[in-house]
Amino acid sequence: MVKPKRTDSEPRATDFVESLDRGLRLLQAFGERPSPMTLSEIADLTSLPRATARRILLTLQHGGYVASDGKMFAPTPHVLTLAGSYLRSNQLVAVLQPVLDEIATAAQEISSLAVLDGEEVVFIARGSPTRIFSGGVDIGYRLPAFCTAVGRAMLGRLGDSELKARLGAMKREALTPQTLTDPKRLLAAITADRARGYSLVDREAEPHFRSIAVPVKRYDGAIVAAINIGAHVDRVSTEEMVKRFLPLLREQAAEVTQKLV
Repeated sequence: MVKPKRTDSEPRATDFVESLDRGLRLLQAFGERPSPMTLSEIADLTSLPRATARRILLTLQHGGYVASDGKMFAPTPHVLTLAGSYLRSNQLVAVLQPVLDEIATAAQEISSLAVLDGEEVVFIARGSPTRIFSGGVDIGYRLPAFCTAVGRAMLGRLGDSELKARLGAMKREALTPQTLTDPKRLLAAITADRARGYSLVDREAEPHFRSIAVPVKRYDGAIVAAINIGAHVDRVSTEEMVKRFLPLLREQAAEVTQKLV
């Protein structure tokens, strides 16, 4: 019997490069601390032996990704080339950046694009009117999916049983006094959002902000991202979000569907 030929996409036991995995995990560890770290701190944070962490750091320093004064280590701006490669090659960003700019101009509020990454949402593009500045929505910013409008809009793509299991397994810590953490209530909220086609989250992710989001679908109807408009609670009411912002989001999301494959 002739065995089927293995394709290049099929993984082999020897395909995993442990040193590369450790190097990437070490780079990610810098995002958990706002300041430079010593070798010992990095080794502890990554659960790597000091000798291993040192070799990786010296390799990253040689490549220009890490800088050191001989004692402290910190990432360099060269690390941003890794994120830049993703953003430049991502179809969602290319198609939706002009859309976000148009939404932000029309609404005079910040509009963002997010994708789901495990239990979190990651903001990968944004549009902002020049008069508005807000922290916490920069590209690369992460938030738990369960308590964000974009997250709930994307979680709605799951069937009820899968969604129930996913919510039950999630780490659901309250970020504000308004954060909904009960899995049964979250399941009800997300299924209701799925039925009405949008999600509105009021001060659950950030204490003074509310956000409304709609899912972004590709040509076959699959939800691949979400776009939102967020605003300070003193500036925009929930009623205004539904009345003025929701039609704008829905219109723009519908227009890009056939452009996404």
